[in-house]
Amino acid sequence: MRISDYIELSLCNLWKRKLRTFLTTCGVVIGVGALVCMFAFGKGVQKNITEQFNKVDLFNYINVSTRGGGREPGRSHDPDDAAWRGQEDRTADANSPRLDELFLQEVENIEGVEAAFAELRFPAQIRLGDKEQFTLVQVLSAATCRPMPLRAGCCYEPNEPNGVLISDSLVRRLGIDEPSAAIGRQIEIATLTLDFSLASLLRMVLSPGDQALPVARQSYRFAIAGVAERMPFGGMGDAYIQPEAAGAMRKLSLTSIWEFFRPAGEAADYSMITVKVRSPKDIATVKKELESRGLRTFAWIDQLDQMRTGFLIMDMFLLAVGMIGVTVASLGIVNTMVMSILERYKEIGIMKAIGAGDKDVKKIFFFESGVIGFVGGVFGLALGWMVSTVINQVVNHFIAKQGVPYMSYFSFPWWLCLGAVAFSVLVSLIAGIYPTLRAARVDPVVALRHD
Repeated sequence: MRISDYIELSLCNLWKRKLRTFLTTCGVVIGVGALVCMFAFGKGVQKNITEQFNKVDLFNYINVSTRGGGREPGRSHDPDDAAWRGQEDRTADANSPRLDELFLQEVENIEGVEAAFAELRFPAQIRLGDKEQFTLVQVLSAATCRPMPLRAGCCYEPNEPNGVLISDSLVRRLGIDEPSAAIGRQIEIATLTLDFSLASLLRMVLSPGDQALPVARQSYRFAIAGVAERMPFGGMGDAYIQPEAAGAMRKLSLTSIWEFFRPAGEAADYSMITVKVRSPKDIATVKKELESRGLRTFAWIDQLDQMRTGFLIMDMFLLAVGMIGVTVASLGIVNTMVMSILERYKEIGIMKAIGAGDKDVKKIFFFESGVIGFVGGVFGLALGWMVSTVINQVVNHFIAKQGVPYMSYFSFPWWLCLGAVAFSVLVSLIAGIYPTLRAARVDPVVALRHD
């Protein structure tokens, strides 16, 4: 018999028992649909995370810090200095250079480096009208922040010292619904500084029960130049200003504890700098060069292997949950095929009596199982796609009220679509092994006498 004959005979036999075939196929459809939904959700999460990292170029950045976490201010650069030798034993590796402006210029000359900037941030109270929000303000040059995606406006220019870039979430918290409506508006950035004036010290001595800290508040006005879709470079704050503007502000920096003990007028070392490379291919070379100078480095691209391991574990968990439905469906196939053998016992005996061999009988029942798996796989894939689409629309409808942009939480790569159908057919064939072997063992003499 030809393959087309087996398929035609299988379809005819299944059609004779429409209700049973329909219910069995529905079990396969539901099982495959659940499995497809779970896998599509896992792949959607992975795709969204990877795309978000790529959008902000996180794979192109290296965080650099000294091995000891920074140096005390006012210390000599000379390694022969006794005081310096004592300090390096307490804080940093002997070969670690100072993270200052000179070092930033050196780093930018390394092959493969596109830019280098310091990680500077400070706490501030941002006020717009009668709304106030406490956040962190980060310092970033105009050239470095220019490539970031914006919801409205543009990045501040080098000749725009009082321009500020704020996040979309901060705009909403300040009571503005549309990002474009915030462009050009004036905001007030209030910083805190330590106040060791005579009046402050006297107040602490004369009022020991007063728990107020000796701090003073300084206010500065900025114009909103742009609203960022998201804060870049893994930033912790909701606002960015230029180094020139930050240098003219009195503030408490969060870069290092040594800031509190730095003499007035002395340039501070940075506790950390960020290096942007031209391509992820340059990460290894640049990291090797920086580490050879006694520095500690961290790159997000190094975490890819760990992220892939986490994604694999999540996929295995979703597969285990989805396999519950597929296992139940396979038991339904076994039940259907065994019942079919009992009902067609005499028919099998007649086929063997007129010359059909065991292989022919096996092929007939294997094809019937395969047809159920193929139909169930195709419609299960369609069911999984429809259910995921509905869930995606409902979730996006609710989170849109929070100002979150539309996002696809499910992903259907081509290999998942083909694999779902192939997996359904494979499980159906495995489920049909026992019924097929049982049909092949039918004795034609006994079958012909069977009533």
